[in-house]
Amino acid sequence: MTVAILEFEKPLVELERQIERLRRLAGEREIEVEDDVAPLQAKLGELRREIYSNLTPMQRVQVARHPRRPYALDHIRSLFTEFTELKGDRLFRDDPAIVGGWARFSGRPVIVIGQQKGRDTKENLRRNFGMPHPEGYRKALRLMHMAERFSAPIITLIDTPGAYPGLGAEERGQAEAIAHNLQEMATLRTPFIAVIIGEGGSGGALALGLADRVLMLANSVYSVISPEGCAAILWNDATQKQRAAKALKVTAPDLLGLGLIDEIVPEPLGGAHVNPEEAHRLLGKALEKSLTDLVKIDYNELVELRTQKFLKMGQFLEG
Repeated sequence: MTVAILEFEKPLVELERQIERLRRLAGEREIEVEDDVAPLQAKLGELRREIYSNLTPMQRVQVARHPRRPYALDHIRSLFTEFTELKGDRLFRDDPAIVGGWARFSGRPVIVIGQQKGRDTKENLRRNFGMPHPEGYRKALRLMHMAERFSAPIITLIDTPGAYPGLGAEERGQAEAIAHNLQEMATLRTPFIAVIIGEGGSGGALALGLADRVLMLANSVYSVISPEGCAAILWNDATQKQRAAKALKVTAPDLLGLGLIDEIVPEPLGGAHVNPEEAHRLLGKALEKSLTDLVKIDYNELVELRTQKFLKMGQFLEG
């Protein structure tokens, strides 16, 4: 299997290969090389810290899209127990781009819903590259209402380039499905946490994101449109994606500063794809903290706080 390497990661990969060659040579010739490896390991750590402390917005987009980054089902399998997937929207069909069902988080029954991409071509075709159809959003809403009925918290894991824009999806009411989700999420009488774990693309992400707490992994992105799409529309030139990514304010620090998310969840140095186990642990810790806070709040107050939270967004000055 070919390992994906981002352009700015190439110096790191070269150092890692040097270390691997030294250790392989040591094994073959039965010689001690740790004195030679230690400085290289230190240099690797310093270089990784330097690169990941100075990523451009477009480089963050590349990390968010990394094919080895943990997807929704990876987080679910690591952080939740007794996960039972529930399928179908009871209107048309099941949509594999959205997975969800009952599970336990820290022993507490919850409904967990996630947008799921594929690791290879076959799986990506089955999951439609993580781009849900309207039936996926209707399935998600069905599960949210089930959670509300049983007073169970809702946790959504957002990772999509956007809702699928195909003819069939539009014929079946893609825009209506997203709008209906937004309307219903605003009044759900149960704790609700949304986490952007990779790409948070347009209304396709927002349809699972109108929550009491919106968390965002440090190297994920959240935007109304992709940088490439924005560049093509504004400048008729998709190669202007670097400029677009900067202007769109897609990164977690930008969005926290604008008040559009509530918390940045740290990632392991080098991104979640470098150390998925640590990424799961850090996300679990953030979820535990948010859930502990939210379950103490009366349901009526939750709805009012959620309403006020989103009404405050989008402030601007005139003149």
